[in-house]
Parts: sequence; C-alpha cells; structure tokens
Amino acid sequence: MPISLALLGAYRVEARADPLSEIEARHGGRLGVFAIDTDTGRTLTHRADERFTMCSTFKGLLAGQILSRVDAGHESLARLVHFDAHDLSTAGYPDFLCPVTAAHVSQGALTLATLCQASVEVSDNLAAILLMRSIGGPPGLNRFIRSLGDEVTRSDRYEPASNAYDGPFDTTTPRAIIGSASKLLLGDILKPSSRELLASWMIDSTPGLRRLRAGLPLDWVTGDKAGTYGPDETNDYAITWPSGRRPILVAAYYNAPGMDLDLREAVLREVGMAVAALVE
Repeated sequence: MPISLALLGAYRVEARADPLSEIEARHGGRLGVFAIDTDTGRTLTHRADERFTMCSTFKGLLAGQILSRVDAGHESLARLVHFDAHDLSTAGYPDFLCPVTAAHVSQGALTLATLCQASVEVSDNLAAILLMRSIGGPPGLNRFIRSLGDEVTRSDRYEPASNAYDGPFDTTTPRAIIGSASKLLLGDILKPSSRELLASWMIDSTPGLRRLRAGLPLDWVTGDKAGTYGPDETNDYAITWPSGRRPILVAAYYNAPGMDLDLREAVLREVGMAVAALVE
C-alpha cells in the first residue's frame, strides 16, 4: 500500500537513540533523512521536514508522471521526441551530463521510453528537459505532484538553474518525497506494469551507486534516484527490498558546502547502514 503523508507524519519510532544526529555532528553540514520500513512501520528521521534543493531527484517523479500519462492513454512511450545540437548547446551541459542524448544528437530523435530511462538510469539532463517540456514545464510537474497529495515538493525551474539553491525553489523534504515516491512505486497511481518499469529504471540507475545502496546489504534489491549539485548538495532516495520482507523507502539529502563529493557520498553510505539496522 502507498504511504500517505499523514501516516508518514504519525510515525516517530526510532531504530537507534539518534544515529543520524551523530553522523551529522561528526561530519558537519546539514543532513535530512526520512526512512520507513513498510513491513513494521518503524522509521528513522532527522530534519525530515526541512527543505533541501532536489537536484536530479525530481527526475524520478517526472518519469512517474510520464508513465501515468501513458497509463491514462494520453501519451505513448513509443512517441519520438525530436531534438538537435541547438537543444544540447542551450541546455548548457558538457556531454558527460547528457550521455544518451549527446550520443544520439545526429539521429535527431529518441522515444519517450528511452528519454525516461536515460533520465532515471544515468540522470541525462537534456532527456529530463525534453520530458518536462512535454508535460508543460515545471507547472505541469507541480500539478502532478499535488495530485499525489504532496503539498510540499515544488518544481520551479528547468535544469541547470533548478540545481542551484534559491530559497524554496525546486525543493522538497525527505518526508514529502518519500510520500510521493511511495504512491508511485507501491500505490495504485500507476498500473502494475508501469510501477515495475519505474522500479526497474531505479534498480539500474548508476549515479547513486556509492550512496545509500552502498550502505545496504548486498542481498537486498535496491533502486534509487540520486541528485547532485557540485559545490554542496548530495542527495538520494531509494526503495529497497530486504529478502522476504516488504520494502523500505529512504530519502537522504545532504548539504555540505566545501566538502569533497567523495566525503559527501560517504555520509549517505553511513545513512544506508543506519537504515539497514531498522530490520535488525
């Protein structure tokens, strides 16, 4: 069953005295976490209702919106979306941030399915821009997010501007994004085949391999959607299936200006290990 935001707010059980405060105190920065074990209802929280810039974590919600439009018969994953070198250049990215679209720019078009997959699996930025254009830009994504019952998460700008901190713009809270992700991955917003497709893209996603999932047991099946803003923000949210149990959902958002990316990712790995302790 999906997790309502009201239910998320009701759970306050901690697996340890306060492991997340200890992680934050030891490393510095500002760490926000919300994790829930859907098998037991136990949670792990720290700054769960504080806002953090989403960075590329919005792409999981965006792919979910596309899939919901496909399920409703308003869109087709086989539809070709056209783009050219001008789109790539005006996006303002080096090719390594747009690996799929840059590799196919001479082809001039990719299917909606390929763009969704590229956006989630390798965080292709132009793919996300093209997808967002197709749903009416940030206002279109906001309407979908509100339809999930999420009144907190907000999309205001296209990338790359959306990655930079600007007050409440393009922000979420750990609790809010897990509420929305739960409805997409475990609820009835999407048809079963679309839920499975979104989960498969997250399982095959690579940008977060050194983050939450690296702190979880190897025999758990995990999918995630990471987001990064080079100077300070390192984020990730994940769904993980311990063997023989219902899944755990976790979001970790970490703002640490001036800290090396490797160290910021190490903090998220520690969060993953704390989350694994929920089932002990």
